[in-house]
Amino acid sequence: MAVKLSTLSICLGFAFAALNLFGLLFPAQFGAAARKFPRSIPIGYVLTLAGTAWFMWNVRHESLADFESLKPILFTLFVGVGLGTCIFVQDFLAVRGLAILLLLMGKLMVDTERWAPSEWRLVIAFWAYFMVLAGMWFTVSPWRLRDLVYWATANEARIRITSGLRFAFGVFVAALGFTVF
Repeated sequence: MAVKLSTLSICLGFAFAALNLFGLLFPAQFGAAARKFPRSIPIGYVLTLAGTAWFMWNVRHESLADFESLKPILFTLFVGVGLGTCIFVQDFLAVRGLAILLLLMGKLMVDTERWAPSEWRLVIAFWAYFMVLAGMWFTVSPWRLRDLVYWATANEARIRITSGLRFAFGVFVAALGFTVF
């Protein structure tokens, strides 16, 4: 299933803008919710299991050539890791689940933008690589996201500024989807 870059840009841009519009309009509530996120076990279950399911979908549709006969074993192993993470690694589970999704979203974005004829596709590539680096960093040190969230939500002015910048970027990416891609 191939996704068009225009569709991906519009969806990602609007989703990113909508999330940050909440921070612009209701900074106190946004800050309180953001500070709870890193240690939220229910959200961690959802994100980790969603990441596991998406990863499994990728493995199912990927040609593994020499490893094709091992797919059933790999499926069992990967599902076990996803479920085991939910059970045994609950500290910063939401951050770990988000990190998985950042890595997978980065892959989707790079795969989608790769063949676009416009140089504006590099905006999507840059964002994807940023997400992959963040995903790797938060995987090995999930408390860093907590620290970053606490810094970004220290006061309402900072919440509005950072949310406003992210909102503008989301609108920009959506606009690229409508006009360029």
